[in-house]
Order: sequence, then C-alpha cells, then structure tokens
Amino acid sequence: GLSNNSKNPVFNKSLADATANMQGNKTYIDKFFEAFEANSKGTAKLASPDIFANRTLQGELDFKMTDKEAQKVIRRKVDESVDSAFGVLRKRIDKFGVTQPNIQKLGETGRILVELPGAKDVDRIKKLLQSTAQLEFWETFKVDEIGNFLMAANEALRKTEIKTTEIKTVAKDTLSALLTDKNDSIATKESKGPIIDKIIQPGGGPVLGMFSPKDTAVVGGYLRRADIRALLAPDQFYAKFVWGKPTTFTDAKGKEIDAVELFALKGNRDNVASMGGGVVTDAKDTFDPSGKPAVSMQMNGQGAKAWEELTGRAYNQKSSIAIVLDNIVYSAPGVSSGPISGGRSEISGNFEIAETKDLANVLRAGKLPAAADIIQSDVVGPSLGQEAIDNGTNSALLGLLLVSLWMMIYYGRSGWYANIALAVNLLFIFGIMASFNFVLTLPGIAGIVLTMGTAVDANIIIYERAKEELRLGKSLEEAVKASYGWKGAMRSIVDANVTHILTGGVLFVFGSGPIKGFALTLLIGIITSLFTSIFIARIFIDKRIQQGGKLSFVTNFSKNFFTNFHFDFLKIKKWTYAFSAIVTIVSIYSLATNGLDQGVDFVGGRTFQIRFEKPVEVEGIKAELAKVFDGSAEVKIIGNDNQLKITTKYKVQEPGSEADEEVNKLLFDNLKKHYSAGLTYDKFVNAYDGKKYGILLASKVGPTIAEDIKTNAYWAVIGAMLIVGLYLVISFRKWQYSLGAIAAVVHDVIFVLGIYSLCYKFMPFGMEIDQHFIAAILTVIGYSMNDTVIVFDRVREFLGGKKAKGDFNSIVNQSINSTMSRTINTSLTMILVLLIMFIFGGDSIRGFIFAMLIGIIVGTYSSLFIATPVLCDTMSEEEHLRIEKEHNT
Repeated sequence: GLSNNSKNPVFNKSLADATANMQGNKTYIDKFFEAFEANSKGTAKLASPDIFANRTLQGELDFKMTDKEAQKVIRRKVDESVDSAFGVLRKRIDKFGVTQPNIQKLGETGRILVELPGAKDVDRIKKLLQSTAQLEFWETFKVDEIGNFLMAANEALRKTEIKTTEIKTVAKDTLSALLTDKNDSIATKESKGPIIDKIIQPGGGPVLGMFSPKDTAVVGGYLRRADIRALLAPDQFYAKFVWGKPTTFTDAKGKEIDAVELFALKGNRDNVASMGGGVVTDAKDTFDPSGKPAVSMQMNGQGAKAWEELTGRAYNQKSSIAIVLDNIVYSAPGVSSGPISGGRSEISGNFEIAETKDLANVLRAGKLPAAADIIQSDVVGPSLGQEAIDNGTNSALLGLLLVSLWMMIYYGRSGWYANIALAVNLLFIFGIMASFNFVLTLPGIAGIVLTMGTAVDANIIIYERAKEELRLGKSLEEAVKASYGWKGAMRSIVDANVTHILTGGVLFVFGSGPIKGFALTLLIGIITSLFTSIFIARIFIDKRIQQGGKLSFVTNFSKNFFTNFHFDFLKIKKWTYAFSAIVTIVSIYSLATNGLDQGVDFVGGRTFQIRFEKPVEVEGIKAELAKVFDGSAEVKIIGNDNQLKITTKYKVQEPGSEADEEVNKLLFDNLKKHYSAGLTYDKFVNAYDGKKYGILLASKVGPTIAEDIKTNAYWAVIGAMLIVGLYLVISFRKWQYSLGAIAAVVHDVIFVLGIYSLCYKFMPFGMEIDQHFIAAILTVIGYSMNDTVIVFDRVREFLGGKKAKGDFNSIVNQSINSTMSRTINTSLTMILVLLIMFIFGGDSIRGFIFAMLIGIIVGTYSSLFIATPVLCDTMSEEEHLRIEKEHNT
C-alpha cells in the first residue's frame, strides 16, 4: 500500500483503531487521521520516511510537511487507488461473464459495492475480487545454496526451543543427511529441530522442502525472526522466503498428502522483483505439454527484452525463475535451452480449469493498487419484487398467447407451425441460458423480445412469399420450395439476421454491463431463431405436403388483406420529412434544455441498509417511497426478509447535511408504521452499539455506469452501425441503402430520447434513464435496422427485376406496398406483446416497456417514410432513368 507495509507502531495502532471504529458516517480515512493524531501526540508524523514519505510516494511527500499538508496528498492518492480498484474490479467481473453486474463506489468510504446477479460459486468470486494480481518474476536460490542457512537456523532454534532433556537429539552435518535419516528419527522419536521436523518431503532445485499447510505459519515466523535472518550469508542477506501454491504428493504408502513448497527468492535492498508483471499485455488459459491447465502470457517489447536477459542469467547459473502472484509462487521453471526470446511465458501448476480462467482474467484486467478485503457478503433479492416478477411473466405469456392466436387466425394451419417454431426457439434460448448459468435480466428480456420479433418475422416473410408464388399459379410444393429459396424469402432473412449478428457481436465484444447482457441474449436468440424458423416450421409443412393434406397460408379472415393495397409513400415524403425534422429539432432542443431523468445508474445516489422488526413486502415499500422521492426508489431484500437495501437519487446533487437530513426524515416518516411505537427518529437514524433496527448503514453511491462505460457504449453502437452499414454496401452494392438505414436508426433513437425528455415530468409512471433503458434503445436500433433491411430487400428485388412497370417512384412504391402485409403483421405481433406487458406488467417495468413500444412504432414508420425516401433521393437522376428504361422495354 501507500505506507509500504510500515512497521511504525503508531501507524499500525491507528489503523487498528480506525478499523475497530467503523460505525458512524465518517470515512475510514478520516477515522485513521483522527486515531493517528490521538496516538502520535507529536511523536510521529505522517510524512515520516518509515510511514508515508517512502519510495511509493517519492516526489509527492516531503518529510518536512505537516500532518495537515500530508493528509491532502494521502487523500488524493487514496481516491486515485479506489478509482483504479473500481476499474480493475469492473474489468474482472465483465470478463468473468456475470450478466449485468452492479458495481458502485460507496461515496468517500473507500468501499466498493458489487452485486452479481445469479452468482452461485461465492468462494470463487471472492477469490477473484480479492486477488491483487501482483505478478512478479524472481530469481531463486537452489536448495544446496541456501541449505547451510537452513541447517544453522534449525540448530539455533533447536537449542532455544527444544527441551533436550525430554527427547534425544541427533546432530548431522548437512541438510541432505538430516533429510535422508528422517524416517529413522521418526521411529525413535528423535528431534532434528523445529524446521527439519516439519519437512514432510525433501525438496530439490529451487524447492527447499515441502511442509504441511498447518505448519507454514510457524515456519514462516521462524524465518522472519531477526536473530534467525542474521545467520544468512552476506550474499543471501535479502533472501525472501515465499510459499508456493498448495499441492499434493503421494507418499510411499500411496496416500495423498497435502503440502506446500518453500522457496528462497533472491531479494534486494528495495524489495523489487527482477521483473514486474506490468509488462504482460495478454494472458490466456491453456494447457501445458502434459495436458494440465496453465496460463500463457505475452509481454510487451520492454518485457520481452528483460525476460530474455533474466532467462539468460538463469540458464548460465543453472537456476530457476519463480513466477510469483500475490506473494505465492505458482511455478519455478528452470531454463534448459538458453535465453527465451519473444516475450512468451507460462504459469503452470496444480490448477483446475476454472482457476486458470480466473487467473488469465485477473492478469488481463490488471492489478489492484492495494489488497481488497470483503467486509460484508449478503444474498440480495431481485430489484423487482415477486409481485412485479409475476406480473411481468404473466403479461409476457399473455402477449405470446395473443400472438399465437393472431398467427393462427391470419395464416391458419401454417400459423400453428410458426407458433411451434417460436415455442421451440424460446425453449432453446432458455435452455442455453440455463446450461451456461446466464442470468435473465431486463436487458436480456429486451434481447429476447427482439429475437422473438425476428423469429416471427422470418416465418411471416416466408408465408407472404409463398402466397405470392401461389398467386402466380404454382403448385403448393413449388410455392413452398420457391419461398424457402435464396431468390425467395431466404435472402431477406439472411440479410436481416446478419445485421443483427454483426450488431450483437460488436456490442458484446466492446460493450459491458447491460450492453453485453443484451448482446448475449440477442446473439443466442438470432442463431436459434434462424434454425427454428427455417427448419422447424418447414419440417411440418413438408410432412403435410407429403401426406397430401391441405395447407393454406391464408384464412377466410385474411385472404383479401393487402391484396390490392396501394399507397403512394413517396408522394408524401415532403410531409414526412417535415414531420420528422420538426420532431427531431424539438427532441434535440428538449434534450439540451430539459435533459433526461437520469437514474442512479448515471448520477449516483444514496443507499441505505435498513432492518425491520419483521419481514416486509418489497413492492409496497417501493410504492410508498416512490411517492416522496419523486419516483426514484430501488428496493431489494438483503440477507434476511426483514432487511432491505433502499437506493434513491433524490437530491443527490445537493451538497451539505440538510439534504441528508431531509432524506433521513422522509425515510423515517414513511417507514415508521412498520415498526413498533417505541422507535424514535434518533434511534432509527443514528448508529450505536447493539443497534438492531433502523438504518444500519448509509452512504452515497457513485453511478454504476462510469464515464468510460458510456464512452465505450457510444463507440460500440457507432462501430456496430458502421459495420452494418459496410455490410449493406457489400450486400446491396449501393451506398445509398446503407445511408438510408443509418438515417432511419438515428431518427428513431432521437425520437425515443425526445419523447422521454419531453414527457418524464408528467407521465404517471417512471421514465428514468438507467441500464434497462439502454437495452430498450438497443432493441429500437435492432428492430429499426431489421425492418429497414426487409423493406430494402424488396426494393432491390423490384428495381433489379421486371416485377413492376412505370416511373422510378411508381416502381419503388409497388415494392413497398408488396411488403405491407409482412410489415404490419410483424409490427403488430411485437406491439401486441409489448402493449400487454405495458398494461399488465406493473409499474416496475412500465418505463422500460414504453421505450420499446414507442421504438417499434417509430421504427416501422421510419423504414417506410424515412429510409426508403432517403435511398431514392440520394440515387442520381441518371440511375432513375436507367431503371425506368429497363422496366418499361
């Protein structure tokens, strides 16, 4: 740490006092400074060389500084360390694969809150979070080089700590002689000394010996004693004795024995490793030549040069290099074939596969600036109460039921086949998520909703194409074959799904948190929906045809829908351009002046851990607090059913204690009905020894979406749009298609953001911008792109073939009109599900669903009235004339 593990007694007592006095609202650093002032009484200074004015803070602190001056520097360095730790922990958790983690800094307390939805392997996660990832490479002493010291240390300890009158002792001249004769001494109860007695397996090379795990603390204590270290030879004066990773060996009787290896590292005055881990640029979990799990590392140019020099020395000296992580030797390979160039190395040892994955993860994420301690661990309930979860689930099922009913009414038997394919698709999605322990979150639900729309859309496109082929006089079998062919519906389906896969892939690789959660479910869903839409429904259709049964893609209800539909979309483009321009300008103005109702995820807030006398109902508490906190209240069970974590952004930007006091009073006034009459405001708010009920912990929390996450999100979305745009240029062979699609997406996002900016102050439900809203916006982008690509595919077909006659605008209009049955059906099924969830899903998800609902409506509008007109207007007049000539000759 900043103190370089100072041994100053005043410093250490002050640390202990601050740790013991963690109750109250003061930060840990404040309590440390208070304890230091009380303990030092002018005898010690923070800027003393043996405390903070050390090599770590060289250039930052001067020993002439007063404590007040030193405190400013220390506070700044502590804040920087917490910020660094926050970034490292977030990277580790993102790489660990937890869906939508919640990571927040708890004000200025030096604590970081981490919530991991659905995490089951608690011990593994604790290890992942607490590892500092301090990677070092040290040269080692060989056992025959350090053996004389161990003999001398053992003899000195034997004389001072073993009562020679109680047992016989035997002196030997060398360490190897003692270890060779060890079995005989055990049989005769002869002691060879405190260190030698505890060696359960002789060492060799860099391993001094193997010890039982229960003896490591005692042996380590011996080797740290000043009188024992005084026995080291001059060239061994700075030797570091470090334990290896726990392992096992098989004894002569075939029994597995737990053991820990002891190593002696070639230290130095500054206690700096021969090479630090900062040179590692990449780490991957792999397998060593014997097939055991290992971690391979790649170093930068500086590291590669230093590694070559280090391995060269080890080769010449026939010694080993210890790879040390968090003061534990993971492996100590020898160098047998000369200096190693190229900057590659490997950590091997007694690993499980999960361990190598985590180790590679922490090495890639970087080291923590100081050790992280988990001071509290609890099981946290969902942010949605059980009632909200039930409402959301039931409304989603009702929506799916209505979609299935509509497909049956509109397409008849073939609609049932589409329903079966959709059901299988959902089973695949949830099955895959369950198999890999993925957690279902609201961003995940958004991805599934978009996937469901894409899956239904694929079947609708195929069925609409089959209807066209049947109208041309083809047999049922020919029509089905044509509709499933590349020139039929398949090209449109592939184009639409490839855009989704490209978008999801970019968002998954470069995004984090809710973006990664959305991308993951989207990618899973797109792959499964492609399979189910193309193959499952077709299996039933082909079987029906082979059996000679009747099969229709229409019913009496739908047979005349959109058959002779005609609307001149391009004729009114000036009006739609004007409408969209006005909405865009108003939206941008509102965003600039009115802003958005940013939630805790973006601006931070206050969090309280409150214990009640008996279990309480989460949704009821949330509804009560939302009324007084302007709709901003997140409530979760933490630990037991009578303990809640309550977070609000209410007046979080207002400085001073008055806002804190107001929030505390509002909490007490609205929650006191859940306590017995004897609880006063002071007892509810203030900390005291033995406190059982009321506010147990209160702190300000930072935003879960840090600035770098926002920046990464922007770039991820922009990158996804550019890659999709490039794909459209390649697939459609004209840049105008790409421009039209991107224009529609930008239009839709601004439209939704504008609606939220204009309406959040008076809508009867919450419209906070949080992690879930990001997923809703991504759904809007995905749907808008999908709808536009399907329409464009039809436009391309009409412009490239001879399906229509007339002038350019007439040909384009005919192509759009030919997609109306598909466009309306797909949009209707999506809107139907979202509308049901919006009405019956409950207040907790209403704002989230509203964003997607508006997005689907405006996405349908933009694909018809923005994307296509932009495509046509950016094509040259010469291109228009060429197409007209080809179609009318």
